[in-house]
Amino acid sequence: MKIKLDENIPAVLVSYLRALDHDVDSVPGEGLAGAVDEAVWIAAQREQRFFITLDLDFSDARRYQPGTHAGILLLRLSRSSRSQVEQYLRKMFQTEDVQAWEGCFVVATDRKIRILRPTS
Repeated sequence: MKIKLDENIPAVLVSYLRALDHDVDSVPGEGLAGAVDEAVWIAAQREQRFFITLDLDFSDARRYQPGTHAGILLLRLSRSSRSQVEQYLRKMFQTEDVQAWEGCFVVATDRKIRILRPTS
């Protein structure tokens, strides 16, 4: 799976996800740290990467309709420390079929994962 991690996602996850055979890039690794959201979004979609973020600016499922992009995973955790985010994503990639989320709009909280899939 092609993945782009936003700058608010711990950089240590790049190597972790690569070890799981994902093609991973990050906003800072691409030189986009501090860039406006639109520039980050365009870069992720140009490369057809599933985008993982904590940024609520990406929370509008009407703007980011499933099927119109490579996919978004928006994390909405009660505690969003770097260690909590890292731990949560490590567990998620071990227990969930994340590859099935390509093209989807996914919101993950401490208690559940909501997946909006493209309509046929």
